Amino acid sequence: MAMKVRTRFAPSPTGFLHIGGARTALYNWLYARHHGGSFVLRVEDTDAERSTAESMEVILDGLRWLGLEWDEGPGVGGDFGPYNQSERVSIYDAYLEKLEAGGHVYEDEGAVRFRVPDKTFTVQDQICGEVSTNLKEQGSTRYDADAKKEVPANPDIVIKRPNGGYIFHFVNVVDDIEMGITHVIRGEDHLSNTPKHLALYEALGVAPPVFAHIPLNLNPNGTKMSKRDQGALIHEYQNDGFIADAVNNYMALLGWSGKDDQEIFTLEQLKERFELDGVNKSNSKFDYVKCCWVNGEHLKSLSPEELSSHATPFLKAAGIPVEDPRVAAALELARERAQLLSEIPGVIATIFATEVSYDAESVEKVVSREGMKEILTALTEGMNSVENWKEADIKSGIADAATGIGAKMGALMFPCRVASMGSTSGADLVPVLELLGKEETVKRLETFTAKYL
Repeated sequence: MAMKVRTRFAPSPTGFLHIGGARTALYNWLYARHHGGSFVLRVEDTDAERSTAESMEVILDGLRWLGLEWDEGPGVGGDFGPYNQSERVSIYDAYLEKLEAGGHVYEDEGAVRFRVPDKTFTVQDQICGEVSTNLKEQGSTRYDADAKKEVPANPDIVIKRPNGGYIFHFVNVVDDIEMGITHVIRGEDHLSNTPKHLALYEALGVAPPVFAHIPLNLNPNGTKMSKRDQGALIHEYQNDGFIADAVNNYMALLGWSGKDDQEIFTLEQLKERFELDGVNKSNSKFDYVKCCWVNGEHLKSLSPEELSSHATPFLKAAGIPVEDPRVAAALELARERAQLLSEIPGVIATIFATEVSYDAESVEKVVSREGMKEILTALTEGMNSVENWKEADIKSGIADAATGIGAKMGALMFPCRVASMGSTSGADLVPVLELLGKEETVKRLETFTAKYL
């Protein structure tokens, strides 16, 4: 019988949830879900000085928002806890005793070092292929301040500091053993550490898990993304009006493809399609414009109810009355124009405004044209004569007004848009006029004419 897949995400609560970490969590979650396994969340909080409860809450909140619920870990529990490394010291002590009993460690100026075997360790990586290293030969270096250069140093790995704190490499291996992790899916920057981990597994007499090191996620210029870069922090996506499914979709594409031309996926579809053989070997480059496009595609496919639910906080923040019966129709106009939920109010705000806010540049384009007063007067009369205030009849009213002054319909649409909506941008004109109503449309045309012509 095949072993049940168990993956894990192990963040350090020392900051925000970064898109690189979130993508690692996503790949682990997708792999576990695809194979009917378990996704474990454990907290690497051994750095007591930098770890904070607030930071952990931000990370947990980000994972919950993305929909990456964990099967075991903080707030959920499980059979392999505790899930905070700070609470697992007695477990690490027991494993250190095993290494001591096997003669694998020794004390060095208060620290405990693990004896690196003089042999080649080969990582059979699911993505990067075979990587072989002899840790003893490779050695290690340290910076000599007196000589002002790197000098050879003891290649044996410190696994316990003089202050009693355990080192990442050791606790990482112990936790993966104790929690029954079958697949370690993490960033390629950890690949160079893996031979050290293989040496520890061997010394502890435990078969290692399957390793899969995913490519790094870089800025467009090839530099490593920092927390200050646009698109780096997950909570900013929440605030900026992204849809969680779209963020997962874009993160998945940063290093994985379904081996066809499909780019838009729901989380459910990703779960069905995700396999490690679809992960690229080369680093990915983050593209905020593409990320916004993906979000726009997801926004278009939301049901009216989902769109309303997602958009409501942004409408309220913009002062748009969400109980107005015209909101649902206005949102349908906005979904074709906006890529982010935060852009929706800007597209439809004019429909609900008591006073039009005129864009100076748009107004200038209207007033600088010949015969505008005649056009707007004809438009106002045409709108006044429309009896059934529906799209088709409004269009006919504009067409009739154009015919009456010997102009093309297009010549009337532009000034009508600016006069009634305040700008050249925004949703489609005629549906907006229908939502404004006849009385408000006529009033706006008259106000604009009196003010600017």
